[in-house]
Amino acid sequence: MKYTPTGVAGVTIIDIEPHRDHRGFFSRSFCADEFVSNGLIADVAQTNICHNRTRGTVRGLHRQAPPHAEAKLVRCVRGAIVDVAVDVRPASQTYGKHVMVELNAENRRALFVPPYVAHGFQTLTDDAEVMYQVSGPYEPASEEGFRWNETEFGINWPLPVTEISEKDANWPELCQATAPDRTGAS
Repeated sequence: MKYTPTGVAGVTIIDIEPHRDHRGFFSRSFCADEFVSNGLIADVAQTNICHNRTRGTVRGLHRQAPPHAEAKLVRCVRGAIVDVAVDVRPASQTYGKHVMVELNAENRRALFVPPYVAHGFQTLTDDAEVMYQVSGPYEPASEEGFRWNETEFGINWPLPVTEISEKDANWPELCQATAPDRTGAS
């Protein structure tokens, strides 16, 4: 696999390196030893699948608050999405910056999102399906969210928002949110 750092500390693009023959191809999509050697968290506590019916759907921006570290490896297995990781770790050198990467069933690309970085995505196609491996169990009381259209983040979503949950649409603006715990910075 090929590991490409991004402009947000710890967020990494992971591309498969397929071995092709007349049958198709074979490739690893996850290897704990390679993750560790590239400085990434290799623990997998659960795997989630998220189906999205409508193009333009936004999910996020979410994270687990300290001390509940939750790294994610996100992959789109049907259709296409733009995946977004926003550094909301106040002590991080890349605080406030975001990365937007297209993940789709054809490019088979994945995005690694380290703990305490907010994550969300927008579907580019109808019936998009997203699978992600998570390093820790979901702790509902530790969920934090950030506005998908937070001015400070400057995210330019590629499509008009067609669907969003009431909870995601109503997270407080960053200036109104409680100051996040300063742990988890890179």
